[in-house]
Amino acid sequence: MSVDSRIQKIVTLLATEYPDASCSLDFRSPLELLIATILSAQCTDERVNQVTKSLFRKYRSARDYASSPLTELEKDIQSTGFFRNKAKNIQACCERLDREFGGRVPEDMAVLVTLPGVGRKTANVVLGTAFGVPSGVVVDTHVARISQRLGLTHNDDPVKIEQDLMAITPQSEWIDFSHRMIKHGRRYCQAKKPNCQACPLGEVCPKLGVVMSPRQPPGKSAKPPVRQGRTRSESSASPDAPTRGKGSRGSGKGKR
Repeated sequence: MSVDSRIQKIVTLLATEYPDASCSLDFRSPLELLIATILSAQCTDERVNQVTKSLFRKYRSARDYASSPLTELEKDIQSTGFFRNKAKNIQACCERLDREFGGRVPEDMAVLVTLPGVGRKTANVVLGTAFGVPSGVVVDTHVARISQRLGLTHNDDPVKIEQDLMAITPQSEWIDFSHRMIKHGRRYCQAKKPNCQACPLGEVCPKLGVVMSPRQPPGKSAKPPVRQGRTRSESSASPDAPTRGKGSRGSGKGKR
């Protein structure tokens, strides 16, 4: 099966299995999604959603974050982990948003990745989920792991993985593809114990790198070729983590 045929089959199977997959971070505005995504680094979305319930009531604007005592902001987000660095980035990011953009989150990848604490992954999340702009493929740990097991990339670096996925996946699918891959990683393709027997991608997955249990059939050992395509130059990967989505609390589902 050619790369084009395989990726189309994968996209179709994911769409069938997860027709309504969206970001699992709660938010009501692009600013809230930006903050939540920064907080999600090395933290579960469930924990972030618990923290932002009160955080978003207290901090209503970029200026609120920018003017808060740093120690107070640290305390408010402490349970998300790495809270000192996150608080510093959030405050610096919001200071610039307030000073240069009137407190609004810009709809521009080139600008977003210059904000403190924001890399390509966070920018892709915000642009795709809050603005509906397919700027790239969100590569978190789930997307990276599944892409490698499917043989869609031979790389470990998130930026290079994104380049590989953008080269073979239609741009119109980038937003949904990211959300569905993340959902799939949680439901079937876990890091330690993937449920390959029940996996809806079983017919197209060579299970590269998967340590099979005695009850599961072995996967293919050879890696299928990856078609390399032209992509725009990438920024360096950010330390921020995934976002995955259920949409805004106000509207039920976020924009994709």
